[in-house]
Parts: sequence; structure tokens; C-alpha cells
Amino acid sequence: MQKIDIKNAVKLGKKVKQLRQESGLSLNSFVMKNSDTTTATWSRLENGKNDIKLSSLLRVAAALNISVCELLKDIDFDYNFEEY
Repeated sequence: MQKIDIKNAVKLGKKVKQLRQESGLSLNSFVMKNSDTTTATWSRLENGKNDIKLSSLLRVAAALNISVCELLKDIDFDYNFEEY
């Protein structure tokens, strides 16, 4: 994974965590109520440890009750595709 990928994963994770915390629910309670994933998977997402795929991104946005556009706002998409 490129450095920018890691930075974006961490930035996205922080945003997901902030939005989840704004719901007033603990990680475990939020996942049980709003998501079809495990608490461990959601925790890895919040900590920037996952390279999330599009289908998962859609489910995360739905669980947070926001659009994917809002979720990805302020994420840097300036990639160097020559490194892939």
C-alpha cells in the first residue's frame, strides 16, 4: 500500500470513529445495532488498518446514515498510479 493509501485509511478511520461516537453508542453497541460486520472489523476500519473495498464503503456510509460523498469528503485522491 502506498503512503497516501495509509494516510487516507487513517483519515477515513478517524472520520468513521468520530461519526460513530457522535451517535452516542459504544463501538460494540453501534455495530450490533447498525452494521452487518464484526466489532473487530469495524475497529480495524476506525484505526486505519483496513483497505476498504467499495461495497464495504457503501455499507459503512449506510450504517452511519450519511452519503458516501460526505464520508469521503476531505480524503486525498491524488494517487501515483505508476507505483501500482
